[in-house]
Amino acid sequence: MFMLPFQAAQAGMIGTDRVAASAGNVAADRATVLAALDRSDVARQLQSMGVDPQTAKTRVAAMTDQEVQALAGKINSLPAGAYSGWAVAAVIAIIIVIYYAWK
Repeated sequence: MFMLPFQAAQAGMIGTDRVAASAGNVAADRATVLAALDRSDVARQLQSMGVDPQTAKTRVAAMTDQEVQALAGKINSLPAGAYSGWAVAAVIAIIIVIYYAWK
């Protein structure tokens, strides 16, 4: 018995307020994802890829809580104005090309 590895497990009671808060966060995350799917530009992009927006909403409804939380986290971390470092790099590259073209 002493040669076999084992780990001690701990269990405890959790309050209903903690469970209710977790359920509220999941509902808010699911609403965030569904709101993103309701946007017209997102619906157009989905249709251009051959995905029906209603089918996408059905798939979101079938997702687990962890998947919805991960997807909502990605949506919330996206820049609001679609600003990226590539735009700045492209402008700098164009300026360098123009500079050397005129020189």
